[in-house]
Amino acid sequence: MPAPDFLVPVKRCEAAPGVFRVPEAAALSGAAPGDALPLGQLAGDLAPHGVSARVAAGAGASAAVRIRRDSRIAGAEAYEMTIGPDSIEICASADAGAYYAVQTLRELVALHGREIPACEIGDGPDLARRGVYHDCSRGKVPTLETLKALVERLARWKVNELELYVENVFTFRRHPAIGRGYSPFTADEVRALADHCRAHHVRLVGSLASFGHMEKILALPAYQHLGELAGYRGWPSGTTLCPTDPGSIALLADLYAEFVPLFEARDFNACCDETWELGRGRSKPEADRIGVGRVYLEFFKKVHALCVQYGKRMNAWADIVLEHPETLADVPRDACLLNWDYHPEGTRIGRTREIREAGLAVMVCPGTNAWNSHGCRLRMGMENIARFAEEGLASGAEGLLNTDWGDGGHRNPLAVSLHNLAYGAAHAWNHAATRAEGFTERFCRLALGDSSGRLADAVRTLGGAHEALGLEFSNSTLLYTTFLGPVEDFLGPEHPQCAALDRVSAAALAKHAEALSALRWPTATEDADAFLAATMEEYAFAAKLDALACRRAAALKQLRAGKTPAAEELRRLADATDETARDLERVWLLGNRPSRLRDILEGLAQAVSDYRRLAL
Repeated sequence: MPAPDFLVPVKRCEAAPGVFRVPEAAALSGAAPGDALPLGQLAGDLAPHGVSARVAAGAGASAAVRIRRDSRIAGAEAYEMTIGPDSIEICASADAGAYYAVQTLRELVALHGREIPACEIGDGPDLARRGVYHDCSRGKVPTLETLKALVERLARWKVNELELYVENVFTFRRHPAIGRGYSPFTADEVRALADHCRAHHVRLVGSLASFGHMEKILALPAYQHLGELAGYRGWPSGTTLCPTDPGSIALLADLYAEFVPLFEARDFNACCDETWELGRGRSKPEADRIGVGRVYLEFFKKVHALCVQYGKRMNAWADIVLEHPETLADVPRDACLLNWDYHPEGTRIGRTREIREAGLAVMVCPGTNAWNSHGCRLRMGMENIARFAEEGLASGAEGLLNTDWGDGGHRNPLAVSLHNLAYGAAHAWNHAATRAEGFTERFCRLALGDSSGRLADAVRTLGGAHEALGLEFSNSTLLYTTFLGPVEDFLGPEHPQCAALDRVSAAALAKHAEALSALRWPTATEDADAFLAATMEEYAFAAKLDALACRRAAALKQLRAGKTPAAEELRRLADATDETARDLERVWLLGNRPSRLRDILEGLAQAVSDYRRLAL
């Protein structure tokens, strides 16, 4: 059986004579209490194939599947598996290795059913940290059930770290106004998620915006005095904490006291990225005196001291340090920098080695490229992930953190991110054997249960809007960013996507809308879990969103050219947008809390009103 058949390729797979047919009544035997969970998953996978499996403790000689501990297996996450004509034996030195061996065996069951080809497998990861960073702060806050189900999918792909991006979506007892209106997480929910992560060998690493991206907190009256530059990007006090105001670190100390101790992991992500207005507002006199980079670093060190206070190793995004490379030598030596860049050929990717040469730990941080789109920039995300994985391995990075953002209200469904989350997991585990060719088919078969090939074609069509419309990476958000807002916002030259609107052809928009509308998405089977059922609904809805976005873009093109679309077309657009708003609310709530759903619904209502007004 060739290694490319696996979604997450194994390091070594040598074919052997024969086939193991799992008996109808199969004993699955574990060597330690931790083996019961993955063996229970395997039993569930075997049931549709007519196997009634029983999970038992102890490495029974008569068991169909036996797990035993072997201290000679190097690495807690490594394993060896022998599939012979009579049984399957798994050897691992620790619970994690046994867990990952069973995940590989589950893939074999998905590929071959009860009749599994005999083989010898030896496996282990390329990178120690294989993470996913999931945005929960731009409008969409997943339910605890959704996050638990996501953890199980990620762990199946051998991901061992999850971070949730938190700006303000936590219930702070001492600062209750911060999360109000955003469906914030509670401390008990974080603990429950951490317990679930631990059971699946996933570290839940805390993450909290601590310098830039503080706009939602700074917009509240009680905190407006802490902003660097009032009015920046339309926010009352801008987006960045003023680093020279003692109240800034005092606020963080309060937030950290409640938030950081909830996480067992040694690492904590303090973010500290995109401090756009730094040195341009209240800290300008100090920046003029010592330089913007030094102002940034001095506050960075204060945040670092907070992390150390709670026994954490500070992780932080690397963009600002790389903007001021003279600060690299003075970054605390125990910090880990997170080097991100989401362009397939991003200039920061190659600077990973610059961080390592400065003596600092680093993680490479590509992205799914699902944000600011309804259907994902599939190929661009895959290229970005593959290049960053290669650079990370060559530079000695300690891990890969695959980011999944939700800019612009987070209309992008989680479903459209899953493909590239799996692709990142495969590269983090076994970069050399992970191939783009055929990956979408493997994903649809092994993650979504469809082997017809039609679903793979649909996923590629949905994830290729920018290519179908002839858009470059810089303009690939066109359909997403022009979808909401008053029509008048797009009639002048000010909006950054107006030039792209003028260039894209009406024929290309109509053709892509037709292709999206023709897609037929399979519905989940009756025995599918809620997460998979929601995934299939989200895929179908994403296609509907982008088809409507094409129609809206075509109407905006006409209006920009001084022509009013036909009244009948405007009325159809209004009706379709009204229907989409109802669907959006239903699909959003399948796996997410209300949070800022109302903001998007208000934007759609504005679009409906504009269409009906123009149709008069």
